[in-house]
Amino acid sequence: MTKLAIRAEAPGDAETIAALTASAFRSAPHASGTEAAIIAALRLEGTLELSLVAEEAQELVGQITFSPVTIDGRHDGWFGLGPVSVLPDRQGIGIGTRLVREGLARLDSAGARGCVLIGNPAYYSRFGFVGDTGLTYADVPAKYIQQLAFQGPFLTGVLRYAEAFEQAAGGSPA
Repeated sequence: MTKLAIRAEAPGDAETIAALTASAFRSAPHASGTEAAIIAALRLEGTLELSLVAEEAQELVGQITFSPVTIDGRHDGWFGLGPVSVLPDRQGIGIGTRLVREGLARLDSAGARGCVLIGNPAYYSRFGFVGDTGLTYADVPAKYIQQLAFQGPFLTGVLRYAEAFEQAAGGSPA
């Protein structure tokens, strides 16, 4: 077993990340098919705040993306998590967990106020995310709209992701 390393995305990683992301979401029931396009669009618009990759034996096996979000039209230091991708043959062994923990730690140490996501409460609660807190996003049920506050209280209001999500995913975060 080789050692897994988590590092920041490097300039030459974009194509590999796109292929990895497409592969990771290809058979996922919740996938929109636009996850790789979202990451590329975030890069192009300059809102890819943090992109980490998991590397094993010089192969990228996972990736996580964080981008700024607004709540009631204000950024206020909050970021959205997603997409997070792990190669299908490497899923279920903790790579995604390592990426989420490392990404959240880096956001927190950089002074972010908090992080939001739309996802499975059974999975994300292990990281401290809480749903049903008063955030809304389109017609998504409140329990799937989750947040983790690093500083201060939970926020309430209308959540909006970076424009890249609106363009690439038709308005729905991955």
